[in-house]
Amino acid sequence: MIKRIFVIVSLLLSQAAQAQQIDPMVRQYLPPMKVLWMSEDTGRHIRHPEWLLRPGNGQPDLSGRPVTHLLSDSAVKPAILLDFGRELHGGLQLVTGFTPKDGMRPARLRLRFGESASEAMSEIGATNNATNDHAIRDMIVEVPRYGKLEVGNTGFRFVRIDLIDSSANLALKEVRAIFVHRDLTYKGSFHCSDSLLDKIWLTGAYTVQLNMQDYLWDGIKRDRLVWVGDMHPETSTISAVFGDQDVVPKSLDLVRDITPQQEWMNGISTYSMWWIIIHRDWYLHQGNLTYLKQQKAYLLPLLQHILQRIDSSNSESLNGMRFLDWPSYNNAPAVHAGLQAMMILSLQAGEDLCKWLQEPAAAQQCAAGIVRLREHVPGAHGSKQAAALLSLAGLAPAKDMNDTVLAVGGPQHFSTFFGYYMLQAIAKAGDYNTALADIRRYWGGMLQMGATSFWEDFDIDWMAGASRIDALPQPGQKDIHGDYGGYCYKGFRHSLCHGWASGPTPWLTEYVLGIQVKQPGCKVIAIHPHLGDLQFAEGHFPTPYGILYVKHVKQADGHIRTTVKAPPGVQIAR
Repeated sequence: MIKRIFVIVSLLLSQAAQAQQIDPMVRQYLPPMKVLWMSEDTGRHIRHPEWLLRPGNGQPDLSGRPVTHLLSDSAVKPAILLDFGRELHGGLQLVTGFTPKDGMRPARLRLRFGESASEAMSEIGATNNATNDHAIRDMIVEVPRYGKLEVGNTGFRFVRIDLIDSSANLALKEVRAIFVHRDLTYKGSFHCSDSLLDKIWLTGAYTVQLNMQDYLWDGIKRDRLVWVGDMHPETSTISAVFGDQDVVPKSLDLVRDITPQQEWMNGISTYSMWWIIIHRDWYLHQGNLTYLKQQKAYLLPLLQHILQRIDSSNSESLNGMRFLDWPSYNNAPAVHAGLQAMMILSLQAGEDLCKWLQEPAAAQQCAAGIVRLREHVPGAHGSKQAAALLSLAGLAPAKDMNDTVLAVGGPQHFSTFFGYYMLQAIAKAGDYNTALADIRRYWGGMLQMGATSFWEDFDIDWMAGASRIDALPQPGQKDIHGDYGGYCYKGFRHSLCHGWASGPTPWLTEYVLGIQVKQPGCKVIAIHPHLGDLQFAEGHFPTPYGILYVKHVKQADGHIRTTVKAPPGVQIAR
């Protein structure tokens, strides 16, 4: 009888587990690092704010341990701004104590999350495009006395807390960030003679880790969506840092399944093309043929859909939203050039996929389409986005595109998304010193302005006379968050954690460490380092067979001494 009951209970638990989705996230509680601002400093309305910086345990108690007090009256409602030290995804835990004056009556608080200090001080709809889009970051909540409340689900680093009740005394034992993330091992690494590049590599990896939520998101505050084109830098970063992760196929399949065959993913023609390119690159790195075969029924008609958009003059005639990235959006001739190149790049990826899927006829059709598209060669029209794609697709000489467009003005007119492809095109021209200098100035510029994750967009001209994101602007200063941005990301709506900005992370692995995957599943990897002005570089790279290690040291005569330790099953090609 007991055995029978055990079997029944086990079956019920098994069925319940299958019906439920298991949350892959972990929750970590972090105290604030700094009190950045208070509504007054007399000690009358805010007492002992420094005690909020102590590590907590999330448990109210009767110990009588000193706590922070917020006290209001009819004229003053106290407020405090906390800095948690780095960009986080998640919410806030408030642990309260007992105040005899107010008994057990709940207190009302206004909470404002911000990716910058100034965003946390902003007013919805009134201050520089502050919004509650995608994630609620400005809210009023009731907190219990002698209790605990957890609230919020957004991207943030800063939180402002206002006591909005009159004549109230709130005892705050703890205010902790709830950091919700995937607890991942950084299997890949990068270390070189320039500590700034090391920090940039890690920041790109961290930016993508934050966006690896239920699906692979574009941003953790705004654009918490699966934009498949934006995913390519992210999946490249994941391959270089984390290796095989189920959030990638899960996200690719979501976009596939919600997009009818004759429509473009996310309504954008290039995004369906990026879906093809991501699958080619993902299979090269992970080598999962079973998963690749699951894409065949969708892939083959999609390739035909793209081929049908080559007109009689061998020019692209793509419908849907004609989009490369936002900074190039209004340059229609450059967008045309980029789309022409994107068709070639996607058909090259499609040809590879069809060969691996043993579809020779479809592969030949892709090859024939590429030949036709090469008959029509648009100009870059001053666009670094177009110049990069023309170079990578072989429609224009890489050195010409670099000398006349890409290297002009350094990282002027870069974009966080297409910066990855600009760096690849500069590398194709052999100009590695320029690429490294651009990384330092552009992505390093974000770090200089207080970033701990990379932003949706950035312009190095924004830095002049602007405050850092971890300080409140002083009179005469520009607010680098609230005063800038364009298109869909004006002012505080601008995301300061966007996975598409992580390009330097895979680029440094691919071009400085020189790790290039040549056969599916990393069975063959070529090592061609390019140290540029660096004295040494070393790092790790995840493969399905284990971790690859490389180290390159520049000798006195300029030659590079390379050490490689490859796991069994990985062949190194020189």
